[in-house]
Amino acid sequence: MKTFYTLFLCFMLFGKDTPTQKTKPNIIYILADDLGYADLGCFGSKRIKTPNLDQMAAQGIKLTHHYSTGVCAPSRACLMTGKHLGHCEIRGNRQAATGYGQLPLSDTALTVAMLLKKAGYATALVGKWGLGEPGTSGDPSKKGFDHYFGYTDQVLAHNHFPEYLLRNGEKVFLKNEVKYQAPDSWAKGRGSVSTKKVEFSQDYFSKEVSMFISKNRKNPFFLYYTPIIPHDNGEAPAGEQIESPTTEPYTQMPWSGDEKRYAASITYLDREIGKLLTQLKKEGLDKKTLVVFVSDNGPKQRDAFESTGGLRGKKRDMYEGGIRVPFIARWPGKIKAGVESEVPTALWDFLPTACELAGIAPPPTDGVSMIPLFQGQALTKREYLYWELFDGGDKQAVLNGQWKAIRNGLKVGQPIPPMELYNLQKDPNEQQNVAGDNPEVVKRMEEIMRHEHRPSRVFPLPVDK
Repeated sequence: MKTFYTLFLCFMLFGKDTPTQKTKPNIIYILADDLGYADLGCFGSKRIKTPNLDQMAAQGIKLTHHYSTGVCAPSRACLMTGKHLGHCEIRGNRQAATGYGQLPLSDTALTVAMLLKKAGYATALVGKWGLGEPGTSGDPSKKGFDHYFGYTDQVLAHNHFPEYLLRNGEKVFLKNEVKYQAPDSWAKGRGSVSTKKVEFSQDYFSKEVSMFISKNRKNPFFLYYTPIIPHDNGEAPAGEQIESPTTEPYTQMPWSGDEKRYAASITYLDREIGKLLTQLKKEGLDKKTLVVFVSDNGPKQRDAFESTGGLRGKKRDMYEGGIRVPFIARWPGKIKAGVESEVPTALWDFLPTACELAGIAPPPTDGVSMIPLFQGQALTKREYLYWELFDGGDKQAVLNGQWKAIRNGLKVGQPIPPMELYNLQKDPNEQQNVAGDNPEVVKRMEEIMRHEHRPSRVFPLPVDK
């Protein structure tokens, strides 16, 4: 039945024949870093200018209830593998036990890039990876990417003016002068601040993206484009942690330096995405390419810009402000312009979506294809979404219809803390905990949490036996 459904959707999207190498669409997936739900004009920002992304939304679909995991590495792992945080290998930002970088994806982890490469796609990663260093099991070249350029270590990626970037494992040195932390620091000396800022990493990313598209314009390609804007550099002094080569067009605004640079960096990225979309049109790829824009998690505290749009919480929280992110998809002729959907979707839905587009059956995942939403149809029925996160305090969450359940402060060896319950239909900002008034709902949420959590040696919960 699933194979029939795949073929049926391919028929709907591509005509009478299933996709061939010439008809398979290109896929560009853009993942911004720490961008808040309401940091784009099309999602409600009143201060930050994003004309190109606003136009992209007007020409395609906005998903207003799209969810991440709440923090960097887990979001990338869920996106790549199609598994939610109860099943994914990486459930928190965690440094590797040996060497540098973060915990790598295992040898057995299957990624969307591996699947698309096998289906005949040219594949590239440009930007931040954070799922394994060169030579480890999570090396991008072992996880389906023909080509990669940028940062493999997300701590190095804190610095937007780095000493070097990596192209397929080889260092490409920039003209910046960089001071690193001490070797015995938490990230083994990888955190850094540039004392001389000459070359901005985003400019390199934009050039690499342009070259990849031109080189592969005659064959289907998958581009995983992961800018580090607007993530801050926590190693920099207070007041200088947002890095941007300019404060325009906000130089004259009565804001702090970091606020100006925060807004300017987002507008800078918006301009670069505008260039990408223009290139697709010039190369004759506009109608052959699905372009998706998402953020990896909610923002750090950005009160000056109301970055969460009034939603409670921030990065690392299970509240809506920490996990709900903007989603835009554009594909002229295939996605109707100006569509908006409130249907809940998540990062782990991308893998089955990409497989549908490539005309291949997806492996078992926790996601569902978003293609029906793109076509104005109903999404495959899904009862709930589940999270657990091991960063800034261990926690779990479930979204089931109007109900959102959260457990904060989980700790192995300690009693399980009481559950918070919110009715998002009546209380979208999660202000009224109604767990005491709804014992049956609480019981059901507890059952879901037990069912969806698969014990992990690296990321244990008090419920593990």
